[in-house]
Amino acid sequence: MIDFIRLDHVLISIPPGSRAQARMFYTQVLALTEIQGQHPHGALWFQLGDAELHVREEEGHTSDSSRHPAFEIRDLAEAKSFLLSRGVDVSYSSEIDGRDRCFFRDPWGNRFELIEYKQAVAKH
Repeated sequence: MIDFIRLDHVLISIPPGSRAQARMFYTQVLALTEIQGQHPHGALWFQLGDAELHVREEEGHTSDSSRHPAFEIRDLAEAKSFLLSRGVDVSYSSEIDGRDRCFFRDPWGNRFELIEYKQAVAKH
């Protein structure tokens, strides 16, 4: 058995030569805090709640994959409004019982899911 504790980080790729643009998108558009340091392979690291997002330039990057990390958030309506106000397209998918969700992509096609768990309805 593996006793998992939590998600530590997710690494996504961007095309070579996109590092400066990625730094701008994640810090200025998404308002994430960059984790400073000399990270392996020149990756950029950003804080996402109690997890990290690692962004690294890689040959062969594709922008049409459905692969994605999903992040639980507190207020989906607020998050969608925030993204739309910054020019980030938001898409929707099938419904899942007990949670609302949406998707967005960064400028390189990396897909992200945001999930808000619905409060349980009290049974009488």
